[in-house]
Amino acid sequence: MKMNLKQQELSHWLYERLKEKFPEIQFAGIEESPDDPGALWVKITGPEDEDREIELIEMSSNISADILSDYGYHITTVSASPDEVKEIS
Repeated sequence: MKMNLKQQELSHWLYERLKEKFPEIQFAGIEESPDDPGALWVKITGPEDEDREIELIEMSSNISADILSDYGYHITTVSASPDEVKEIS
């Protein structure tokens, strides 16, 4: 699946919304889900603190549900290692 412009915008928007509340996270890329070719993964590093990680997961799930409901795109976040971090383009 080739990501279209709207999917790219929504993926970056999801990351930026999370980054506002969790400034310690970092972007590591966007990938197609190996299990579902119609789904995209926004790869991010997570917070060190377990409580903040739980908050991040909840917030990410809510935003992803809104994106699916409003635009019909399945875009979620997945964990990435620090050595995968990239600049957003």
